[in-house]
Amino acid sequence: MTGGWKLSPLMIRILSAFVILGVVIGLVLAGVYGVYALVLIIGGLALYEFNGLSDHMGSRAPAWLLYPLGLFFAFSGTVLKEVPVTLVLSLALVVGLGAFLFLPGRRQGLSRWAMGLAGALYIGMPFNYYLLLYTSQPNGTVWTLFTIFAVVVSDAAALLVGSRIGRHPFFAAISPRKTVEGAVAGVVGSVLVMLVGVSAVLGINPLHAIAIGLLVGTSALVGDLVESQMKRLAEVKDSSHLIPGHGGVLDRIDSILFPPILVYFYVTVFHLL
Repeated sequence: MTGGWKLSPLMIRILSAFVILGVVIGLVLAGVYGVYALVLIIGGLALYEFNGLSDHMGSRAPAWLLYPLGLFFAFSGTVLKEVPVTLVLSLALVVGLGAFLFLPGRRQGLSRWAMGLAGALYIGMPFNYYLLLYTSQPNGTVWTLFTIFAVVVSDAAALLVGSRIGRHPFFAAISPRKTVEGAVAGVVGSVLVMLVGVSAVLGINPLHAIAIGLLVGTSALVGDLVESQMKRLAEVKDSSHLIPGHGGVLDRIDSILFPPILVYFYVTVFHLL
């Protein structure tokens, strides 16, 4: 007689995805403070995972540097905009490096400091640009949602096309399953989403929509590859096991980290906000 009823891995994956989606939607609908809470939760978990990955990559990021800097960078353009970034970076340089004159592991001081700064920038700054987009008036919410939606569609299109008709490897040394066909499909999917979101909804010139779609699709692909490279260096399959059936938080958000930076600069330069 078999044991108790167990959920299949696929069902666990689906249920966890719905729970995460429900939490995200609920916090976004709660308004700006809900979004701030979302950044704290997702950003904090991503920093935690990066801390673990850095250890496997050979230079563990010091938590006392990684977490405060990551938090500051995430809110540097909104809640903490009155605090000069140059001041914080200068303090991180002097205090951060100076601390390793006294702390254990002095021989790795420079590499650990660099890893902490890199992790804080890698995770903190994308959230900063999401918040800058979100708080922009009058269409900040639309820009934010369509940027994320474009990445989701890009990932789905790349996976679907790559698995069905993908024949030519793309960065096989970093991510063996990536194909040129999948990468192209991902960028095309992103462009189509932006044509709907930017051109149809906001009424902006379709040429801008195509340009932004290309930027989002390409940067999403780069973000995915960057995190895959980190995991290869760390010799791990997933960034953690925090999400049942999905791996870690970084595994889920790697593609959405870089796009908001390019989108924000593009719409700012061309006065599209």
